[in-house]
Amino acid sequence: MEKLNPLFDLAGRIFMALLFIPAGAGKISGYAGTQGYMESVGVPGILLPLVIIVELGGGIAILLGWQTRIVAFLLAGFCIVAALLFHLQPEDQMQMILLMKNIAVAGGLLFLVANGAGALSIDRWRQKS
Repeated sequence: MEKLNPLFDLAGRIFMALLFIPAGAGKISGYAGTQGYMESVGVPGILLPLVIIVELGGGIAILLGWQTRIVAFLLAGFCIVAALLFHLQPEDQMQMILLMKNIAVAGGLLFLVANGAGALSIDRWRQKS
């Protein structure tokens, strides 16, 4: 089983990236709606470009395994902040599920912080060069 670890590392990074890349891209195509939603919960809409960069850029970095520990740390913090700002609504069961999803994703990202991207990554390739 241990021989498969590089593939499991890669699959885990792909699955995490599949959460962030489409979310960031969707915010570009739905810019005005996303900005309005952010403002409706008290988050300045001017922060939307930063959110897009974090989600899209961070997702791509995780996918490629580039600067993985740093990016995973930032994305974990992003997930926790987003959970608390947008999903902490105890009266709404769906929002609480989304809150727990964000917390769980942050936990997975912290595994990347602790263990790195794995063998099939730019990080590992750069170490060998």
